[in-house]
Amino acid sequence: MGTQHVHAGWDAQDPHGSIVPPIHASTAYAHATHADLRDLFARRREGFAYARSGNPTTRVLEERVAALEGGAAALAVASGQAATTIALCALLAPGTHLVASERLYGGTTEFLTDTLADLGVEITTVDPWDLTAWERAIRPETRAVLVESLANPGCEAVDLDAISAIAHARDVAVVVDSTLATPALYRPGDHGADVVVHSATKYLSGHGAAMAGVIVDTGRFDPRRCPERWPRLTEASARFGVVFADERGPGCTPLLAYARAKYVTDFGATLPAASAHAVLQGIETLDLRMARISATAADLADWLGSQAQVARVNHPSAPGRPDARIIARDFPRGTAGVFSIDLSGGEAAAEAFCDALELCTIAVNIGDVRTLACHPATTTHSHLPPARRAVCGAGDGTVRLSIGLEDVEDLRADLARGLAAASGISALAA
Repeated sequence: MGTQHVHAGWDAQDPHGSIVPPIHASTAYAHATHADLRDLFARRREGFAYARSGNPTTRVLEERVAALEGGAAALAVASGQAATTIALCALLAPGTHLVASERLYGGTTEFLTDTLADLGVEITTVDPWDLTAWERAIRPETRAVLVESLANPGCEAVDLDAISAIAHARDVAVVVDSTLATPALYRPGDHGADVVVHSATKYLSGHGAAMAGVIVDTGRFDPRRCPERWPRLTEASARFGVVFADERGPGCTPLLAYARAKYVTDFGATLPAASAHAVLQGIETLDLRMARISATAADLADWLGSQAQVARVNHPSAPGRPDARIIARDFPRGTAGVFSIDLSGGEAAAEAFCDALELCTIAVNIGDVRTLACHPATTTHSHLPPARRAVCGAGDGTVRLSIGLEDVEDLRADLARGLAAASGISALAA
């Protein structure tokens, strides 16, 4: 796979032989004749007209991520949140139903329970490890299920093979946010996923310098199998004059053709060419970064588990995890660098811990080459009710860590500094 990280989607094919995909910083694209541009808008030919719906640089990114995921095609958008929003809007309509894991990133949970609910979609959340709960939650109007391959912030894995089998038996699409795992560690399509979304802002970019999102169609989703469930794809579109289920070809699937034509265009969720270029450069080292980061995170998680100030380590390697079997089976290459610790002493201890850090940066991003720390309960999950925060693994004393590429001994020393500060607060509370 390392070869695809560097070469997929590009073969020095521009007129100048550039070995690095160039940044196409143009808002519009010229055409030789009126008929050429007319046919492009009529969806009778491929090409670029206006950068709001795509450009040659983002096309390379789409092809590369699709190749890494083993998918049929991909669609690059402005952010990870845009990727989740557009993927779900393309699958769900007013009056339909979504079943989602209880353990999701806070921003995703807010979108589901607030904005998506405003659009007339009903949401049911379930314990991701309770397969009976998944079976019971799916009903005739359910169109999709949503999980994270590794959940944020506790890095919990799900039995995607089993969940996919349950969903597909009821003709329900499986959507997986695989931001934390990345295709370097795990490919959801190999375990039944129909759609994979990434916040490419995180590990794919890897350097905290660009925002982007990617939607991958793994090739499993066929709206023609149950046309009555997906009328927006299988019936003629009054607006576009086509049946999207008929749109297939290189870099195109019915779902992504519809998503690009309608939602990327209408929402204006355009990925700038410069951001696509930054993500492409990040992907070139993804395989190497994920191996190093995963190993460092596992080392630090093991050490943190032996520290008196830490009540619990939420890392896949921690003893007694209910997902241990899944991790051993599905993640032989590691589980990335995001995990959390629960400190005795609640928010005050978490605040003292974070403020004492000198090498680690207090920030809400993840997947950076720099190690980052934050308190989810007052940041990424702060707008959720306390009970919902607790279910997501964002307790009062929880600190999320995103391990970077620093030397493990330097990180251990810095985390020890934070633990010492938290210990003083815990002693006062006692």
